[in-house]
Amino acid sequence: MQARFLALALLLVTPALASCGFTPLYAAPGVSPGLSTIETVAPQGRTGFLLGEALDDAFARDLAKPAVWKLKIDLKETRTPRGRRVDATASRYELVLKANWKLVDAATGTVALEGETSTEVTYDRAEQAYAGIVASQDAQARAASELARKIQLQLAVWIARGRGG
Repeated sequence: MQARFLALALLLVTPALASCGFTPLYAAPGVSPGLSTIETVAPQGRTGFLLGEALDDAFARDLAKPAVWKLKIDLKETRTPRGRRVDATASRYELVLKANWKLVDAATGTVALEGETSTEVTYDRAEQAYAGIVASQDAQARAASELARKIQLQLAVWIARGRGG
């Protein structure tokens, strides 16, 4: 009975969604191919490398073709102790990544788009030294991945509005 109701509801809702004009961002013509023409110039350091790798994966960069755009990123990483124990040591840390980025035409060097994107993650301070290093590195990876997702979304919207072609 419940399966029939669900099927009927889907049948009724589908035409309404199709007629409302909703188009998923990545279904817009040219968004995915536009993102694949962006070459990431990653900043130095572990977090910069992780951010560059996440952006390259997100853009699905086609290495067989020359880059049309270069994404230049200036990355600032801030680690702040949060929460205090009785012995005045931090129990948690907050990692804030802030990226000032510019999308530059690869041929002419002119800036087409620029933005500022940031993200923050927290992690526990571990008692063992190795566990603390692993927690810190995991936080860097999570922050870089989230920052890449935010930058990708901003660039996809720009391309979908017809400014990237």
